Amino acid sequence: MRKTISIIVPCYNEQESIPLFYAAVEKVAATLTNHQIEYWFVNDGSSDQSLAEMRALQTTDVDHVHYISFSRNFGKEAALYAGLQAATGDYVAVMDVDLQDPPALLPEMITGIEQDGFDCVGTRRTTRVGEPPIRSFFAKQFYRIINRISQTEIVDGARDYRLMTRQMVDAILEMSEYNRFSKGIFSWVGFDTKYLEYQNQDRVAGTTSWSFWGLFKYSLDGIVTFSETPLAIASFIGFFSFIIASLALIFIIIRALIFGDPTTGWPSLISVMLMVGGLQLLCLGIVGKYIGKIYLEVKNRPVYIVKEKK
Repeated sequence: MRKTISIIVPCYNEQESIPLFYAAVEKVAATLTNHQIEYWFVNDGSSDQSLAEMRALQTTDVDHVHYISFSRNFGKEAALYAGLQAATGDYVAVMDVDLQDPPALLPEMITGIEQDGFDCVGTRRTTRVGEPPIRSFFAKQFYRIINRISQTEIVDGARDYRLMTRQMVDAILEMSEYNRFSKGIFSWVGFDTKYLEYQNQDRVAGTTSWSFWGLFKYSLDGIVTFSETPLAIASFIGFFSFIIASLALIFIIIRALIFGDPTTGWPSLISVMLMVGGLQLLCLGIVGKYIGKIYLEVKNRPVYIVKEKK
């Protein structure tokens, strides 16, 4: 009996890429004699004709193409989660619709699971050719920082593009948290994972919806979700400031007793006040970030809302 591979494809304003993606994957699917493909396109509140393209594909390939359309834009993490919940295949793959994730790697991924015994075969880029240098620099720094302060290892250059067994997918679905960071979740659940390396691929069509600021906020969410170190840093800054202030106070008292009370230095006093105030705001901001995450979790809102599904 042929095994089913469910492919989850998050889409946000990707009307040009969807038909090209389907055609490219179908070429690979034709070479898979023991497997069949099940598509789950997730329309993440697109404002273009992405949903129309999904409907057209579903009409022409009713047995294999499915789609989920959100009531609004909930973000890629919500789209991934919706796809994982809907997928019914023996294996589940996550792919970007812009073909920066090469479909040609699918046969090798299947071999990694069925013959080599891995639970997951992921991918990682060895180069970032074509990306703005500033984005590449901060991406490398993100992986360096999060792997230093978190117990969950996230492979540098790892993509969401991966093929997973049903057992691993079921484990991921048990993590129903509202604040999701899939790269960390994929690693946190464990399971034996192998990574295939490839060079960066250009988008087949359209433009990316990820801005530098969006990626920066996403990286902060990843750090907060999988590490408590920023809270420890805030505590250390507070303790260090207290020690410095205490030593400075002792020094001022001793100097006044020995040399008398010198003329007060207003500029230096204001500078110290601003510095201490800035440190306090920094610490409050770090604590506030964690409290904000807790606030979103305890409200227990749904991760996404489905408007249409087929």
